[in-house]
Amino acid sequence: MPLERVSKGFKDISMSFQYNPLNNDLIAIKNETAISRSIRNIVFTLPGEKFFNEDFGSSVSRVLFENVDEISASSIESQIRTSINNYEPRVSLISATAYPDYDNNSFDVTITYNIIGVDVSTQQLEFVLQPTR
Repeated sequence: MPLERVSKGFKDISMSFQYNPLNNDLIAIKNETAISRSIRNIVFTLPGEKFFNEDFGSSVSRVLFENVDEISASSIESQIRTSINNYEPRVSLISATAYPDYDNNSFDVTITYNIIGVDVSTQQLEFVLQPTR
């Protein structure tokens, strides 16, 4: 039986770059919050935006200017799956679904995943993708 990796936890800095008034250090986000923030950053980062790693991110924003339909939703799901599997090794992706919202010209996205090495329940991240310029 292979050994399962066990982690003590995950910690990232907050993207607000605010300081903790008690120790004058940057505010940290931990465990589930850090992982969900990382997944959001991967999905919303365009390839080429990250220096020295031009492939990092996903191209979902390109699909947002296409027609809102099931084909576009399928393309978004595929791109999210690929980018999370490639750039977030701390999770085991269960599903990524995009539902077209025809009235608001947007997609409701739900990502379900398990965090590897931490004993927590299955996590679910939900957000809306809509075209903006």
